[in-house]
Amino acid sequence: MQLYGKPTSINVRKVLWTLAELNIEADFIPCGSGFAPIDTAEFRQLNPNALVPVLVDGDFVLWESNSICRYLVRKYGHPTLSGGDLQQMAKVEQWMGWQACELNPAWRYAFMALVRQHSAFTDPVAITQSTQQWQQKLHILDNALAQSGAYICGADFTLADIVLGLSLNRWLQTPLTDRLQLPHLQAYQALLAQRAAAQRFCFNGIA
Repeated sequence: MQLYGKPTSINVRKVLWTLAELNIEADFIPCGSGFAPIDTAEFRQLNPNALVPVLVDGDFVLWESNSICRYLVRKYGHPTLSGGDLQQMAKVEQWMGWQACELNPAWRYAFMALVRQHSAFTDPVAITQSTQQWQQKLHILDNALAQSGAYICGADFTLADIVLGLSLNRWLQTPLTDRLQLPHLQAYQALLAQRAAAQRFCFNGIA
């Protein structure tokens, strides 16, 4: 099994963290910005979007990080990562979808401006709006954690915690001047940070 990706990519680290929780190793092939090129005809045969990560498992090729994580858990089995019963599985899927469709779009402009310092992201009004939207979404997460009492779906660590943990780390690594004080997120970070795989692939100084 091979995993193609940039080791600092948030979506690639999502898969690496999942592999570590499963105690499964894959041959890691560094590619993307600063590594082997991905905007090539050869790589587009693996992923026509020319994006990482890409998992190659024998003759099977899969892209999109959340789908890769779910595939790995279903292939190798784990009692809690995908949810213990039907309703918890739905909750795990809910929060993974929320992270991809609601949380990620909110932080993109602010993150690209403040961390990546990209020349196309310099509008101060747009930065402020993105920051506000980002923190509004995290306030939703903070409230949910207040009710869950531990991990986002309850007592068990799941795939939803992997994707949300990486997003939380991105927020903490971004130099915001008006960062909200969200106590349940702080407790959540401390809980996640106890996991060895989180130390390797999440809370490791990389946003």
